[in-house]
Amino acid sequence: MTRVVTRIPPSPTGRLHIGTARTALFNYLFARHENGTVVFRSEDTDRARSKKEFEDEILEGLAWLGLSWDAFSRQSERAARYRELIEGLVRKGRAYISEEPSREDPEKTVELVRLRNPGARITFIDLVRGGITFDTAELGDFVIARSLDDPVYHFAVVADDMDAGVTHVIRGEDHISNTPRQILIQEALGAPRPAYAHLPLILDKKRAKLSKRSPSGVPQIADLRAEGFMPEALVNYLALLGWNPGDAREDFSLAELVEAFTLGGVQKSGAVWDRTKLLSVNQRWMRTLPPDEFIERGGLGALGFAPEPLAKAVPLLQERARTFAEAHALAGGELLCLFEAPAPDAAALRAKEAPGLPRADAALAQFLASVERLPDGSSADAARAALMPLAEAAEAEGKGGRGAVLWPLRYALSGQERSPDPFTLVSLIGPAEAARRLKKAIGILGG
Repeated sequence: MTRVVTRIPPSPTGRLHIGTARTALFNYLFARHENGTVVFRSEDTDRARSKKEFEDEILEGLAWLGLSWDAFSRQSERAARYRELIEGLVRKGRAYISEEPSREDPEKTVELVRLRNPGARITFIDLVRGGITFDTAELGDFVIARSLDDPVYHFAVVADDMDAGVTHVIRGEDHISNTPRQILIQEALGAPRPAYAHLPLILDKKRAKLSKRSPSGVPQIADLRAEGFMPEALVNYLALLGWNPGDAREDFSLAELVEAFTLGGVQKSGAVWDRTKLLSVNQRWMRTLPPDEFIERGGLGALGFAPEPLAKAVPLLQERARTFAEAHALAGGELLCLFEAPAPDAAALRAKEAPGLPRADAALAQFLASVERLPDGSSADAARAALMPLAEAAEAEGKGGRGAVLWPLRYALSGQERSPDPFTLVSLIGPAEAARRLKKAIGILGG
């Protein structure tokens, strides 16, 4: 049985975006599932637009996603081979040199190489879409090289696939129209025809093709990485853009995807890019990390907070943050009170005082007495059991709700209008630190 060979053939004329990454992923998954080989090919024959920095970003981004390959090539390094094959076609009469006016300057003549097109009807079996037929007569004798040393895209990719022994061409459905030309070139070269599988397009929320003109543009892998998405989450999400495992599972590691992936699960209809869903997937993956790995992978150590309170804050960060960028923002904003003592304002402490309720200083004094009786290491539930009865009793006597009674407690502990509930704060900063903050607030109020 022929060993499966797939290829990852990005063009280094731009950054690595989700479309290229998904195509690379599907080629990788299929080859690894079949114990086959993956060939990486940098299609850099567009000399004007190809850049080394784009190639580097593509290689780095795919490696970050966990993808690997077994062979590497650049089209720019295969010029001699292309010329050899083109000259062979001309010599055999399968192609010919055509002198024609230059498109750039009609006063000049250029020598193009055209394939002699037999004009036959071609049918190929798409492993996603079934049989597809083209009448190639309308293509005419199409150009395969701008000179003996300058092949066009269609010729170069066929030559590359032939020499690399590619058995399966897995690519976006926008390449379907390229297939008849490439099959004619294969037949002229005597190359075997690979199997084709054309993937559904990635669409925006309006079900239009995701493009630079889409409201949010085409997401770039490096930007998502910088934003704090995990590679595991991106791989998980990209795999489900156009592929269905056949069951209700939503969470897959790369190894699990390799085991489960088949081309039979690839869908024909377009797949909608949904950032909200990606955020949900990413949060699920973030929640699988133990505290030390969460801190390390999120780069949270760079914030300069003491290790112990930072580790204690991880469950709260995992509950609220959907990316590591959000985790940074929370740690340095809403959750800053876990690492630094606040400087509460007297007016803010009294902001929710109301007739029939205890004054803020009196309420804080009662809370302080209960906090001082809590042992070190008390849980949020223990703090709630000790402090909530005071709020409930005050609520029963007055006109305000428990939130108004608890406000000075939460604000004294956090110094912020938005923060975790006071019971969680007491458990995370500890009863001793909580008592110090309450005493400070009572002093500010003149108690």
